[in-house]
Amino acid sequence: MEMKTDYLVDLHMHSRASDGTDEIPELLSKVRAAGIRVFSVTDHDTIEGAMQMEKLVPKDMRFIPGIEFSCITKADKCHILAYGYHREQGSFESILRKGHNKRRNKLRRRLDFMRKEFGIELSGEEVERLMSSSSVGKPHLGNLLVSLGYAETKNEAINKYINPCKTESDRLDAGEVIEAIRSAGGIPVWAHPFGGTSERERSEEEFEEQLQILTAAGLMGLECYYSKYTKEQVAFLTKAAAREKLLVSGGSDYHGSNKTVQLGSLNSYEERVEITALTVLDKL
Repeated sequence: MEMKTDYLVDLHMHSRASDGTDEIPELLSKVRAAGIRVFSVTDHDTIEGAMQMEKLVPKDMRFIPGIEFSCITKADKCHILAYGYHREQGSFESILRKGHNKRRNKLRRRLDFMRKEFGIELSGEEVERLMSSSSVGKPHLGNLLVSLGYAETKNEAINKYINPCKTESDRLDAGEVIEAIRSAGGIPVWAHPFGGTSERERSEEEFEEQLQILTAAGLMGLECYYSKYTKEQVAFLTKAAAREKLLVSGGSDYHGSNKTVQLGSLNSYEERVEITALTVLDKL
């Protein structure tokens, strides 16, 4: 379809299908109200929200199904976004199942840790509700602990009871994920390469080490525009993308009330990003 350059775009957001707080119809209403006309839902390790959104998006908006995989390399953990995939492709379905199982395993480890270290024993109903989620994560467990009176805020619960349980290694291999995305006709993009909104900031040296690992594995794009990144960081990333011949992407990483990020916010300096700057769209 023909796109106007004054359309707002946001290729990174989360729904209640993972760790966002908005149900899909509510998220669509907010996206539309924000003036965004080209967007993607990129829930963690699940395409449930993206599949729901596909059925609701009106013809005057462009929706690109997405997903964000939780990954790891020999250098560090990372997140890989996927756009334009054929979800029925065998290896893609396999990596989806693998990601779902790893999330359930992390939940079991966290529940066991909380029971042993803090004496927190959830009811069978509470555990079943968590296990039934398509992509359960820290916010789900943190909010439950708040409702049970173990903490006053979600972040307090996460920092006190969940983060001490180290599960970083229980992630998908980034190379395997990139291969599965490409085999399904999709585009793998490294999300927030300097670190996400709740993560420590990665140094330029750490970035370069991880970038070389990911490009060798077949990475096709870089999320250069991101809600918390400065003008200098965006310039650095777009330069790196050009050097490595990578496609440029951008997104807010909106999570509803779970984060303070606003829809359509693609940098920290409140400057509109023209849709033509996101070259990943040329391949979708």
